[in-house]
Amino acid sequence: MAEGPACAPEVETSFQKFAVHGDTKATGKEMSGKNFAKICKDCQIVDGKNVTTTDVDIVFSKVKAKSARVITFEQFNRALTELAPKRFKGKSKPEALQQLYGLIAGKEPANMGVTKAAKAAAVDRLTDATKYTGTHKERFDDSGKGKGKAGREDIPDTSGYVTAYKGSGTYDDKVKEA
Repeated sequence: MAEGPACAPEVETSFQKFAVHGDTKATGKEMSGKNFAKICKDCQIVDGKNVTTTDVDIVFSKVKAKSARVITFEQFNRALTELAPKRFKGKSKPEALQQLYGLIAGKEPANMGVTKAAKAAAVDRLTDATKYTGTHKERFDDSGKGKGKAGREDIPDTSGYVTAYKGSGTYDDKVKEA
């Protein structure tokens, strides 16, 4: 449905990749407003001057069906046709649209701002077993690996007798005698 120059197959591939991004139930045939905003941000369609996130939301609302919350690839192309002249001012509509396709073709969702494990010096210092003292030191071997249950001295006595009972283990003998 793209006016003027034909849309490259890579654009449809990118559409599908962004359509399923972050949604386990998505099929790749329809895109949500959130993912449409993401494709516009990741592919630099939103530049903050000519095209803003508000423009993207307005165009999304304009091309989608009244009660729908998603757009198809055809509606996606219509949205790009509306955004192209805004993004590339002074260019003809087909030329601007072609440049917009150039921005999208072959792109994948970027995982910007993904939380990484913090590598703080304090954490390293607190988890370094070589610096442990006292009873804690005995719970680790020379390499710093924990000894597990063997590293603890207070292993519970599950024999059923009171601690330090001299006649432990003699119950069966006494039962036989009686």
